[in-house]
Amino acid sequence: MAYYLGIDGGGTKTYALLTDEYGNVLGKGKSGNGNHQINVDIAANSIREATLSALSEAGLQLEDIRHAYLGLAGADREVDYMILHPIIRNIGFTNYTINCDTMIGLRAGTNHPYGISIICGTGTNSAGRNTQGEDYQCGGFSYMYGDFGGGGSLNIEVFRSVIRAWDGREQPTLLTDLLLQLLGYDAVEVMFNDFQDYGKQVPVDAVRLLFEAAAKEDVVAIEILNHQGVELGKSAVAVVNRLGMANDAFDVVLVGSLLTRGDRGWIRGPIEQALLTVAPHASVVTLTTEPVVGALWSAMEEDGLTISEEVHVRMRSFSDFELIK
Repeated sequence: MAYYLGIDGGGTKTYALLTDEYGNVLGKGKSGNGNHQINVDIAANSIREATLSALSEAGLQLEDIRHAYLGLAGADREVDYMILHPIIRNIGFTNYTINCDTMIGLRAGTNHPYGISIICGTGTNSAGRNTQGEDYQCGGFSYMYGDFGGGGSLNIEVFRSVIRAWDGREQPTLLTDLLLQLLGYDAVEVMFNDFQDYGKQVPVDAVRLLFEAAAKEDVVAIEILNHQGVELGKSAVAVVNRLGMANDAFDVVLVGSLLTRGDRGWIRGPIEQALLTVAPHASVVTLTTEPVVGALWSAMEEDGLTISEEVHVRMRSFSDFELIK
């Protein structure tokens, strides 16, 4: 019997999933931050802890694993891999692959080992893999390096739109009352002065107000969400062009809370329009399972296995990590 391990290391949680070659779940593990860019030592401990928990539940040792695939946030450039490989080898991994967590989100959302993934959560990122197995990542490095949006930026768009409506540079918007209620102010002027005087920051949670206002046909909110979609569409097109995927049929997997919860097409619509012009055979789909499942499937494929439809169906329903304390 062959055993495989998938790791999803994010900024807040690290998941480990261990199965046999038929996709039967034998062990699970959960820990904290797995992004070395936040804290190297904590990330190393989280990956180790999640791995050991999954192995313990399965009654296996690390040397029993045929291949492990680690999708890690922050695994973006060669300098990152120079840090990560010693960490992973020190834990005891020998047969393993490291890749950016964007790629396991892609693999979890499609039945194919190729396609494009677009992430829009706290931040944004996009990456793809063509039928020749070539990868390309576009973005994921912040606004200064070409990105736009994600919850960590759109919250600011909410705030500044309310300020602009108040001072006359923007039309009135439903975001005003929603933001005042969220932050506990009676008037925009009071909020403005309080933020100025005390250097306050807009909570990321403010981004959800865009969806509330857009659902009531607020023009300002819809424009912001559409802008987000246009920018993500540009990233997807860049991946298509870089990897020569224009004539291929593949899935574009939408990952992250802004794309999977709340959006009614305000973001997705511009993405679909952008792709239609350059890759008419592409299909836009929304991720519905845990990205760690994509890491597990990638581990199998790195070992030469082909994922059967039965395994795809069985594992797409796996989503019980929140039960792990």
